[in-house]
Amino acid sequence: MAIPRPLLNTPHDRTPDTQVTLDGVTVPARSGNLLIDLINDYREEQQHKPLPQVCYVPQMGPIESCDTCIVEVSAAPGEPAKLARACGTQITPGMSVVTTSDIVDIAQREAFDRILQNHMLYCTVCDNNNQNCTIHNTTAVLDVKHQKRPFTHKPYPQDLSNPFYRYDPDQCILCGRCVEACQDVQVNETLTIDWANEHPRVLWDGSQKIDGSSCVSCGHCVNVCPCNALMEKSMLGHAGYLTNLPHNVLDEMIDVVKAVEPPIGYSPILAISDIESEMRHARVKRTKTVCTYCAVGCSFEVWTRDRHILKIEPSHGPANGISTCIKGKFAWGHINADDRLVKPLLRKDDTFVEISWNEALDLIEEKFTTIKKQHGPDALAFIASSKCTNEESYLMQKLARAVIGTNNIDNCARYCQNPATKGLQRTVGYGGDSGSIADIERAGLVLIIGANPAENHPVLATRVKRSHKFGRTRLIVADLRKHEMAERADLFFRPNPSTDSVWLNGVAKYILDHNLHQPKFIEQWANHFEEYKKSLEPFTLEHTERVTGIPQPTLVTVANEIAAANGVCILFAMGVTQHTGGSDTATALSNLLLLTGNYMRPNAGAYPLRGHNNVQGASDLGSMPDVFPGYQKVDDEAIRAKFEAAWSVTLPTSTGKDNHQMIDAILEGTIKAMYIKGEDTITSDSNANYVAKALSELEFFVVQDINFSATCRYANLVLPAAASLEKDGTFTSTERRIQRIYKALDPIGESKADWEIIQLIANRLGAKWHYTHPSEIMDEIASLTPLLSGVTYERLEGFKSLQWPVHPDGTDTPLLFTKEFNFPDGKARFYPIEYIPPSEERNQTYDLHLNNGRLLEHFEQGSMTSRTPGIRRMTPVNFVEVSPELAAERGITTGTYVRLRSPYGEVQLQALVTDRVHGKQLYMTLNSVKEPVNELTSSHTDRATHTPAFKESAVSMEVLPEQDDTGRKGRKNRGPLGPGNFRLATRTPQNGVEIERKWARPDYHLPGTRPEDKLVQITSTKV
Repeated sequence: MAIPRPLLNTPHDRTPDTQVTLDGVTVPARSGNLLIDLINDYREEQQHKPLPQVCYVPQMGPIESCDTCIVEVSAAPGEPAKLARACGTQITPGMSVVTTSDIVDIAQREAFDRILQNHMLYCTVCDNNNQNCTIHNTTAVLDVKHQKRPFTHKPYPQDLSNPFYRYDPDQCILCGRCVEACQDVQVNETLTIDWANEHPRVLWDGSQKIDGSSCVSCGHCVNVCPCNALMEKSMLGHAGYLTNLPHNVLDEMIDVVKAVEPPIGYSPILAISDIESEMRHARVKRTKTVCTYCAVGCSFEVWTRDRHILKIEPSHGPANGISTCIKGKFAWGHINADDRLVKPLLRKDDTFVEISWNEALDLIEEKFTTIKKQHGPDALAFIASSKCTNEESYLMQKLARAVIGTNNIDNCARYCQNPATKGLQRTVGYGGDSGSIADIERAGLVLIIGANPAENHPVLATRVKRSHKFGRTRLIVADLRKHEMAERADLFFRPNPSTDSVWLNGVAKYILDHNLHQPKFIEQWANHFEEYKKSLEPFTLEHTERVTGIPQPTLVTVANEIAAANGVCILFAMGVTQHTGGSDTATALSNLLLLTGNYMRPNAGAYPLRGHNNVQGASDLGSMPDVFPGYQKVDDEAIRAKFEAAWSVTLPTSTGKDNHQMIDAILEGTIKAMYIKGEDTITSDSNANYVAKALSELEFFVVQDINFSATCRYANLVLPAAASLEKDGTFTSTERRIQRIYKALDPIGESKADWEIIQLIANRLGAKWHYTHPSEIMDEIASLTPLLSGVTYERLEGFKSLQWPVHPDGTDTPLLFTKEFNFPDGKARFYPIEYIPPSEERNQTYDLHLNNGRLLEHFEQGSMTSRTPGIRRMTPVNFVEVSPELAAERGITTGTYVRLRSPYGEVQLQALVTDRVHGKQLYMTLNSVKEPVNELTSSHTDRATHTPAFKESAVSMEVLPEQDDTGRKGRKNRGPLGPGNFRLATRTPQNGVEIERKWARPDYHLPGTRPEDKLVQITSTKV
């Protein structure tokens, strides 16, 4: 029977329930767990030499390909001992294990000798010789002196076709780690091994070439490779002292080393490579950081040599472990981009000139002071960044409130996340994920609504895909577009645009009408049930089908699945929030979870998938017009008095303007100055032409960023900020997880960390701040914010993390609701909603519905990702997806140029014909500053939060001639995707490595089971 794969974010329960005998010692153990984990733990505890193991990675589970962990096992007292792989053996009561016998030694050496036949040891001149190479270390553990089998070259060249990593079949040991990682961790299902071939190798969709395959460049395969067969191209020639020599010189050095190996053995040779690898510490720096793209919160070490980024190495991250995506693993070109801002820039007519920091600060002091004096503090407005740190968000709102005296402060959560927060605050009191990623991967049912986690939150999606693939989790997806998660779903349906709240209420009514709800839970834990019940009366199956277009049988199936599931997690994102009724839809899904008892328990609840790396933290730390840090209301006198005492100021009493209201206020003439930090408003806000008009009318406009964004074009002053790798601080992920980032590089040029710039400005305006490190800012935050009262840098050291609320003693809250909901009486609140149709619907002129969203390889408009050449090559331009039926109707093929028009603007771009969309639905990607989708979107917003209704857009589409007015001749038939883009390929799914096919080869037998296995030579030749 196959051993179940482990969960990725949930550690095994190792509580002992039995005993085994391990090398004559009675050791407590847990039945069903893997023997290899017990041996590893025991040997580490006893400080014994580790058990050899090459293919085993605890997070992935057993592969059973390398055979180096073979031990003797007697399943029960009195039974004969047999050789068995420790990684493929589950613990049973009374088991007896021997790890150090002669036959075990013979078997392990035989197994490893087979591996060395596939791998040439030239460690001293290998970029992977960094003290973490599994092959090198296992050679040392077994004290190998010689090989019985000589290294045998394979008849395949290196594959350099991927822009980010290379595969060297000649060094590949066929352990299958990469295949297991691709098939069952990332679950992209691209890699296989052709075990039937005379010379097996790793294949990409059955081909020997990476380029053109379905590989998404997530890096999982490279992360787990135990040697140098798969390596980051950024490492090659850069990591070692001797690895940048010409190939012919390297080859000669390798030949010399191999020639001296027979008489002296491996030990002296490996000793030299150990010295060389130790020397690398002097110039290769390894720094823990957190990804600055989406909000999954992946953490890893970044390896740098001077300013060169060698690689990203994941291992201990609480959210991601060994996992990365293409952006977190490879999209770091923006750090050293040629166009990084390095000095303050001042507008001079239509150009910008470099000025000194003193000149820039003088100008800010003069302009802010004058405008405040002439027009009052509310004539100034501030926008914080969802990509900067918690500490920097805190200082931005403190600058606005305590120094300027206005509550005009906001962040880009207004563009995407606030309706989710509002809906959850209405019903359960906290606007954050109910639990952790671990809860999502254990849920009986994952329901994804208006979210595309495979592209927007790819590492989180791997957890869902893995649990679904192995039958732990049912998956239902509701979306306009058939994205990857929809393709994989047990049930996928397409509601009409802007009708999610209707089908959610329709399903809730069916559950209630058929007594599938949880009355005991409701009675104990929720208020206003009768009002909610009454509000559902209009949402019959007939009415729901008529409005949403979802067939009644589908609605019934969804209702029954939700009611029957052992824990329901609802994942939702901008497909829910970016509507005029976004807050109401978030409320409806939370009501449904309350109705079915899917709060106050593990593996259940609401999970608003945050988009930016710190969009959660930016709001948590008070960069919003109505709350101080920790969502403490600005109009609460007691709260305000606390902050006034701490900051020694008098604070404004009225709620400020959000960023949507700020734009209107600029055009009305009441806001005169604006300071934006780390936010490209012109490509992020809706109705870009309207926003551009407003920004151009500001009397004084300061933009602070790492590169010259589209918004910078409207600024009077541009300030150069440090990137994430150039500063310290903390981020808060979508699962409310607070993690530290550490400074890996010095700021480039004269750029400065955002917190330092804000402090310089504050002190020029009369403040007396004396922060010397972000840890001091966090200490102040904790003293004023009950939600974060126990957060300290010491408690976040290294890869440690905390999930808010964090109590004063440092106890955090992975599961949000266990004893009560966040209301005075501890009970949740049903919140009835009324469906209101969308702000824009298709009409005779604008006859198509335009949906929009991100791409896996790019982030937003590509400000950071487009500065990585490999990503720019993969997907160089923006495009619009068109359904096959619409394409046939209008004579469109992939590559055809079209012009999209709305009442607010127009763009022209190429079409991609795909069945991901259907009918008169279009989907436009966001990866362009030149053709931004927000030139087509309106100023309509969510009624409760003013989040733009990006998903409610009606457009017309004009087919353009092959050579349009931009002169891009010959582009029509090439299409918008770069050559070899993974979307053009077909995956090759299978269950892991399918190791049984290796065992079935005629040249395979279990090591240690034949007489000739004893002939491995382990002593040096005497000369």
